[in-house]
Amino acid sequence: MLKVDVSKKLANFELDTQFTSDAGITALFGRSGSGKTTLVNVIAGLVRPDRGNIEVNGVSLFDSAAGRNVAIENRRVGYVFQDGRLFPHLTVRGNLDYGFALAAPAQRYVAFEQVVGLLGLKPLLDRRPSNLSGGEKQRVAIGRALLTSPRVLLMDEPLAALDNPRKREILHYIESLHAEIKVPIVYVTHAVEEILRLADVVVLMAAGKVVATGKPSEVMGRPELRADSGIFEGGTVIDAEVVSHDLQYRLTTLNFAGGQLVVPGVDAAPGQSIRLRIRARDVSIALTRPHDVSTLNVLQGRVVSATANADSGCDLQIDVGGVKLAARVTRLSVDRLKLAPGRDVFALIKAIPLAR
Repeated sequence: MLKVDVSKKLANFELDTQFTSDAGITALFGRSGSGKTTLVNVIAGLVRPDRGNIEVNGVSLFDSAAGRNVAIENRRVGYVFQDGRLFPHLTVRGNLDYGFALAAPAQRYVAFEQVVGLLGLKPLLDRRPSNLSGGEKQRVAIGRALLTSPRVLLMDEPLAALDNPRKREILHYIESLHAEIKVPIVYVTHAVEEILRLADVVVLMAAGKVVATGKPSEVMGRPELRADSGIFEGGTVIDAEVVSHDLQYRLTTLNFAGGQLVVPGVDAAPGQSIRLRIRARDVSIALTRPHDVSTLNVLQGRVVSATANADSGCDLQIDVGGVKLAARVTRLSVDRLKLAPGRDVFALIKAIPLAR
């Protein structure tokens, strides 16, 4: 459980943030300059708030009313920066040992060998940071922070400097450590794909304030939050479960609250949860169920809202089994098909990019 209620005035910026999260990975999301890094620095103790309180798993780290401000070295907060910040004169083993030595023996809940195995670091132990790739450096940085046995692990855009293959590599390791060690993680990012892959709870920030908190499926698809999130392309985030795989055609069937979806093959076992984002521009609308079409996913629903844009487009919200599916069509199509709230329709989904 993470409880944060703080305010801090800086030269040209004011942080005034309140949120509570009891999830495993809490993602701080928003545009550059929204206050995400300032907030994690406050949690870490690098920046002292003007007022408020911070509590992690029932332990108070800061309480202005009680005059409590736990020193950085006593907060047991692990911090992974964008650039890793490894000690260049130490080997990988030396960097990891440094983190391990910071934790009092009675407070350790992870073993050196456990972290090395979990992050695939054994082949790297005798190498120095100058001989590591960007992805390898970040794995070592995560390992060093984890070996301090932190109450909470802070990760400030740890993938920002990596290329796409290295990002996918690190995302896999973050998922693994969260699943095995259960350490609470506060993860800073402005990348939608990282939110979809990792986050249990999203805290959307703008101008130093929290504008929305909730599951990714609740927050990421809300059209009124698009300006604050920086997501200019509308869409819907869906939590689904793997049902089966078609090996012949390399397709996977998923169940979600609104029915079933068929997507490109997913590397996940039946019963496993998966999250995906359907772009509004990939959804077409029909008044009757179409036949003899190549589109695999046709969902029955009802128009909830239709909002015209400044251009020729119109944003629709379609209720599909309780899931609000976003669709963008032309205003001409809205008039021609009489797409008003309450209208029964069929949504044709042309493409479904996966979050994993």
